Amino acid sequence: MRGNAGGRRAARLGALATATALVATLAGTTPGHAGPQSDPVTGVQTSASSGQGYLVGRGVADATGEIAEVGMMGYGRLDQQAEGLHTRLRARSFVIVDQATDARVLLVVVDSPMIFSSVHQEVLDRLADEYGDLYDEQNVLLTATHTHSGPGGYAHHLLYNITTLGFHSKTFDAIADGILDSVRRAHGDLAPSTLRLTHAELTDASANRSHEAFGRNPEDERAFFPDAIDPQTTLLRVERQGEPVGAINWFPTHNTSMSGDNRLISADNKGYAAYHWERRVEGVDYLDDATPDFVAAFAQTNAGDMSPNLDLTPSPTPEDRHRTAEIGLRQYRAAAGQLDRPGTPLRGGLDAATVYIDLSDVTVRPEFTSDGREHRTCDPAVGAAMAAGSTEDGPAFPLFAEGDNPLLDAVSDTILYEVSPALRDCQAPKAVAVPIGAMNDLYPWVTERVPVQLVRIGSLHLIAIPGEVTISAGLRLRQTVAEATGADVRDVLVAGYSNGYAHYVTTPEEYDAQHYEGGSTLFGRWELDALRQTAHELATALRDGTEVPVGTAPPDLSDRQLTLQPGVILDTPVLGTGFGDVLTQPRSLYLPGERATAVFSGAHPGNDLHRGSTYVEVQRWHDGEWQRVADDGDWSTTLEWARRGISASTVTVSWDVPADAPDGTYRIRYHGDAKELSGTVRAFTGTSAQFRVATSGHLGH
Repeated sequence: MRGNAGGRRAARLGALATATALVATLAGTTPGHAGPQSDPVTGVQTSASSGQGYLVGRGVADATGEIAEVGMMGYGRLDQQAEGLHTRLRARSFVIVDQATDARVLLVVVDSPMIFSSVHQEVLDRLADEYGDLYDEQNVLLTATHTHSGPGGYAHHLLYNITTLGFHSKTFDAIADGILDSVRRAHGDLAPSTLRLTHAELTDASANRSHEAFGRNPEDERAFFPDAIDPQTTLLRVERQGEPVGAINWFPTHNTSMSGDNRLISADNKGYAAYHWERRVEGVDYLDDATPDFVAAFAQTNAGDMSPNLDLTPSPTPEDRHRTAEIGLRQYRAAAGQLDRPGTPLRGGLDAATVYIDLSDVTVRPEFTSDGREHRTCDPAVGAAMAAGSTEDGPAFPLFAEGDNPLLDAVSDTILYEVSPALRDCQAPKAVAVPIGAMNDLYPWVTERVPVQLVRIGSLHLIAIPGEVTISAGLRLRQTVAEATGADVRDVLVAGYSNGYAHYVTTPEEYDAQHYEGGSTLFGRWELDALRQTAHELATALRDGTEVPVGTAPPDLSDRQLTLQPGVILDTPVLGTGFGDVLTQPRSLYLPGERATAVFSGAHPGNDLHRGSTYVEVQRWHDGEWQRVADDGDWSTTLEWARRGISASTVTVSWDVPADAPDGTYRIRYHGDAKELSGTVRAFTGTSAQFRVATSGHLGH
């Protein structure tokens, strides 16, 4: 029970008027062992160590939401409304089963900005409907790559839906459906497999964007990361009959290579790394292969202060696409290079445990705090430094700065803190811009109850944290679990952006600097230590086979969603044309490296998301038929949508002719869907004129 609950509620309500104005400005387990048997009360699952090896299943599916007239998630910009598609977003699932006990874990890596509690709850509910208690909150780990170029509007908390004008059910369903499709494919793909774990270093794909705050950490942590980055790149590879058939890579760098000026949906650098390995190297055809021969996922770890912009300056659009591909390629090369290493074969049982904690009300014991005293977390509050933004990766709001904010400090001192001195004391030295916990009493703005999970696969331990963990905060979490379990700290990873989202996690020393990351650490200076305490409880419970309470899951808020953006009412073709007519034809001849473009009289892409399909085809005439050589999931294509007048649309399809494109005759096709006033949606297809691709040596033929 919370102490002085009535007083805290009064303080919350008293701060609402100021908070509402300020937020408007900001908007401009019970642990057990994973297995098929669960105690109906505690949820404990048990497994034993096994020498019989694993069954592993792999699956990949399309999880792309809306691509037009939806706010993009990540940069928090009202003006960043999607205008088309660069690459599709995918969910990649891996089911791992201990053959001796049928204990299992499910790991899902999603090209998504965040895994909000809304998605976590929906996926768990659907898994229960389909598989009973085989997959549940204990053994399912959902993690996001944190692309900042995905569609938003799929959270159940208002703060994240401000820039999207409310909840978008189509995007929410696309993400959940894509995850479920990938799980079904992985479940159906189970086969005897070997798991091997390797580590390497990657030093040119990240930079510390908060170096001053990092420099406040103890000397031993700074020595552990001498270049102020976490260079460890970890690969879990799946082998069948001695051949690799899948891989999960963990490496910390923000998925912010695509800038805040980008308006096309993109999986960013981690999505490119996965695409390159699957499509370009292994020849996967996402439209034909339900379960391809190779599945590669690139997951996040403690990337809170790691930027992919090595010069700490965001690249303008469209130049940012080149930087995205380069950082993605570096992650791919570091991961694929580990295939040449024998690695450590994983053996032993599988364990998984999840507990829910109220992060706003945790008493942290002295053994987990830096000063050896008991402390408490507190109601969530947004700091001025959060509003300042991380200028190394994106734009900042005017009038706010990292560090000191004298004007806001004066407002806080005379208004907010007069209402709630306890908030001032708990959040110090944060300059509170919005006491958002008070606002939660009237409407859910941010989550306070979060899941913390620990998954063990042989010697590999994954600490699933619903937030953005800095490298030093991550190291403390890793060391906490390693010390409790006897594991090598290299084999203990923080799986950030997992199962929920509660913003940032910084060390107390970094919090004191109140840079962007510290200002975004919502629950006060002792938030990390509260998570360390929870991770330690999970680790010792798994080690000893004991139990701790699962806790209370966050409430289902699906019936409290606001939707302010109207849907498509009517599509009409551009005046004087029909749907699919070509307004601008491609040239008759292109060389490799050039861009072929066609403009069509189109319709709104939101009428049909074409999930699992494509809006675009580039076709080549070969062996007496038109054969698809690229689609809208390829890096070489883009679809740009624009409104013409009130209800007409133009769709521009571009194809960057690859350097290895064979000579031949090509054409571009666009598949659209137009909505009538009656609500009926009718599909149509537009086809460009034919054009030639020729190398310079064949121009005259």
